[in-house]
Amino acid sequence: MKKVVVIGAGITGLAAAHELHKAHCDGEPIDWVLIEKDNRVGGKIVTERTGGFVVDGGPDCFLPDKPWAGQLAKELGIDGDMLPTNDEHKKTFILSGGALHLLPDGVMGLVPTKFVPFATTALFSWGGKLRMAADLILPRKPNEDDETLADFVRRRLGREALDKLAEPLIGGIHASDPEQMSLQATFPRFLEMEQKSGSLIRHMVKARKKMPPPPPPDPTKPKRTFFMSFVQGMGELPETCAARLDPERILTGVEVTDIKEHAGGYTVKVAGRDDIEAAAVIVCAEAHAAARLLKKVDDEIAEALAAIPHVSSATVSLAYKKDEIGNDLDGFGFIVPSVEDRKIMASTWSSTKWSHRVPEGYAMIRAFVGGAHNEKLAELPDEKMVKMVKSELKDIMGVGAKPVLTRIFRWPKGMPQYTVGHLDRVETIERRQAEHLGLFITGGAYRGVGVPDCVNAGQKAAKSALDAICPGAA
Repeated sequence: MKKVVVIGAGITGLAAAHELHKAHCDGEPIDWVLIEKDNRVGGKIVTERTGGFVVDGGPDCFLPDKPWAGQLAKELGIDGDMLPTNDEHKKTFILSGGALHLLPDGVMGLVPTKFVPFATTALFSWGGKLRMAADLILPRKPNEDDETLADFVRRRLGREALDKLAEPLIGGIHASDPEQMSLQATFPRFLEMEQKSGSLIRHMVKARKKMPPPPPPDPTKPKRTFFMSFVQGMGELPETCAARLDPERILTGVEVTDIKEHAGGYTVKVAGRDDIEAAAVIVCAEAHAAARLLKKVDDEIAEALAAIPHVSSATVSLAYKKDEIGNDLDGFGFIVPSVEDRKIMASTWSSTKWSHRVPEGYAMIRAFVGGAHNEKLAELPDEKMVKMVKSELKDIMGVGAKPVLTRIFRWPKGMPQYTVGHLDRVETIERRQAEHLGLFITGGAYRGVGVPDCVNAGQKAAKSALDAICPGAA
């Protein structure tokens, strides 16, 4: 019986463990153990349920166009719990000049595809609009060398598009600074669009025209929207996944301190417990933690892992009595460009975006704090952080009511940054990893930060581990 140790029980590690569990149940001669230093599984996916409120502390959704999260939900039998957004309220606002402006209809990614909404919006100056329209006549880049997201957007669409669209809309996904973000590692599609069509606008307009009409709704399946969640919050996915696994093989509140390689595999050293001998190790910890664990296995891997920067962030959820809030919350929320010099990055109006989040007569708002531009704010004490968020919401939205529920979730150094050179670092890690039979390094720090990307990464790592130690099993 060959053992596989999975380190880190976020959704990547849980997806890996689920694959190993299936192989074990199918009769493959493997054993496995999942080790997590925290006292719970799920990593950054966490949902608190209290008094009828459903509060997501980390990601509140996933993209169904990337199929792996939905496929895992189906395997686990919770695909019927998948929850669409309330698209009758689908509006996004952008803070500009101290006022909330509706994101113009037809903006896809950061590219305007409808003339009238773009021409009539007060979000952009006429100079900014003309500069964005110049994308239609500007020459394409003569090569595909990497550049920052900021450089790309300035080159194709101009400064206003960077400040009011790309930085808050796209940089916000990664809690990153577009001046540092690698275009190839984060949004290679933009470069592909430029090379293929010579213009982002031209490409997106053609793509929108070719989009088939949505199929008629299937009453036997959940409605599908651009973003999806679960009735009981995103925590349903890791919680159900863990519940399907053998609890004796899941060790929480246990810290791995070191990994050593030897001729027969690996010795995993665990604080306060006996060493674990393994034929394969799947490291799903954050890159900076993985660097420390793998220092004795491969210096080059550890150096590349340590070179992936991470930033801290926090979410603050505030629930109110609906008739006291002073705002109808008709939309999904707003984003805040860094040029506005505010203390929050964005706000999601959770009770509008999703059903099943609050009891009747209540509303809930979630604010995002920290990230690459204001990382220190994520370290504020609870009382100061809540006071700061309440002040921002009052100033921006006019919300002055006293919240009936407050929840803070902190993610210190939890968001990997795909800076220029990221793909080179990842290629170094993968090249050196191939020299160590049975070693697999995976997670959100490498080739995709979203929930589906992490599920896919964990599943692929588990299948590769099975193939390495039990050829033909995967």
